[in-house]
Amino acid sequence: MSSQVSQQDSVEQSVRAPAGTINVVDPNPLNWLFITWNTMEEPVRTDERGHIVGAVMEDSRWLDDTTFQVDVRRGIRYQDGEDLTAHNVKRAFDEVQRWKVPHPPGTSLNFHPDATAEVVDDYTVRIYFPEPDGLVLGKFRGMHVPSTRFWEEEGFGYTKNGTGEGHW
Repeated sequence: MSSQVSQQDSVEQSVRAPAGTINVVDPNPLNWLFITWNTMEEPVRTDERGHIVGAVMEDSRWLDDTTFQVDVRRGIRYQDGEDLTAHNVKRAFDEVQRWKVPHPPGTSLNFHPDATAEVVDDYTVRIYFPEPDGLVLGKFRGMHVPSTRFWEEEGFGYTKNGTGEGHW
């Protein structure tokens, strides 16, 4: 019986909590989407019934016909330890807005090019549209919200290609 206990103690001591960064290398041009969906946050996701539900976005509302407010969920932390805030959501929105063609295969996912975002506080973002847009929640499904470290080190290909457009 003492050998069982010592083996169990040995196994428990060797089990460690995961820590560090995952680097995914996959040259297939179709797999970038699966990588982003599994390593980055999104404002919304779809549930098992296909309904849009909040992910990073805890709540949202139209303040008027062209102003959309997003309440960011508290307590989300990236793999690198950074807390996700409204600043991350705004940066992701701003970065995608500067691309000429953010979603070439699905241009219906593109926000109006003149739309802008503003951080109201650490957990609130307002997005201003030049005209009403009833597809905002669906468009959020295609928007990824990476950490600051991602933008500084990789940025969808900025370091390698000088732009975030195209396959990174």
